[in-house]
Amino acid sequence: MQKLVLTEEEQMVRESAADFLFKKAGPGALREIRDTANPKGFSSEVWLEMVELGWPSILIGEAQGGLGFSHVAMGQIMELCGSTLACSPLFSTAVVGASVLSLGGDRLALLPKVAAGNLTLALAIDEAPRHNPQGIATRAVRRGDGYTLNGEKTFVVDGNVADYLVVSVRADEEPEDVLLFLIPSDAEGVAITKTEMVDSRNSATVQINDVTVESVQRISHAGAGLATLQKVLNIANVHLSAELLGIANECFGRTLRYLNERKQFGVEIGSFQGLQHRAAILWTEIELCKSIVLKALRALDESPEHAGLLASTAKAKTCQVAELASNEGIQMHGGIGMTDEFDIGFFIKRARVVQMLYGDRRYHLNRYAELRAY
Repeated sequence: MQKLVLTEEEQMVRESAADFLFKKAGPGALREIRDTANPKGFSSEVWLEMVELGWPSILIGEAQGGLGFSHVAMGQIMELCGSTLACSPLFSTAVVGASVLSLGGDRLALLPKVAAGNLTLALAIDEAPRHNPQGIATRAVRRGDGYTLNGEKTFVVDGNVADYLVVSVRADEEPEDVLLFLIPSDAEGVAITKTEMVDSRNSATVQINDVTVESVQRISHAGAGLATLQKVLNIANVHLSAELLGIANECFGRTLRYLNERKQFGVEIGSFQGLQHRAAILWTEIELCKSIVLKALRALDESPEHAGLLASTAKAKTCQVAELASNEGIQMHGGIGMTDEFDIGFFIKRARVVQMLYGDRRYHLNRYAELRAY
């Protein structure tokens, strides 16, 4: 039976991450990145410090220059990134990108560069506003020993700052599967346009026009592309669930403090029973999410055969609770919660983007039902 508690090492990672992120990140740092139109979309100095802390190497094996640590440990960092709205390529590179390279098997030589923070990656799979990993129109046509790729990818997280793109395509030679290719972002025929997101984070549209790739750039084995992609998406969604948990928890904490500070009719508004009931419901929902997310993270480490079900369970539930927490945060702050000057609004914006990324609540409820053969 999985123990839903952190090990001593995992707790140390959490405490170290909290100490760093609450000093270096937060709504103030995000506001500065947004208002100064930082072209990278994150602080290079903060990213370098993350690298020095070893965060990009956590999920990379020791043989490839990484720490070979657990998803649970990385999940603690992702949760705190949610609580502090930290901007960096950590998720796209060290969680998603590193997982693709590790599962693909043929690109392990690149992992030491990822671990050292010298290479960034972005997963380019979706082609429409809503997540649909099998709805791929991007095509790969065989040309001698290589392929020619054509298509368009949308909402590519950190696509505008990545060194390499992991692109999903369809090919006539394997009509039932998906092929994954690793493409340099500056390859001839690749055009990247930054997408302005409501949460002020990095995203891009990637145009792929007659891009020539060699067979060795394929990182999925024949007949295993879709399965590899789904494993990566399981990992991604569990860590996004951790981020949503962090957002919900921080919204709750900030709202609770406001309830105990704001006065009406001569008393703190937190003394009103109606608001107390709503706060109590939110607290119980967040506590439930903590157990669900930790169980899903532990499954990635110890029982990957259950990762699909738990990934969708965690994402569906944290989508629901992050929406509730951010909505209640705005409601209980009153009119000031709608202003740009007040920080609570940054959390609802980030929550809405993460909810949609790689499948929203409805998508994962349907996926859970399909996996359970309902």
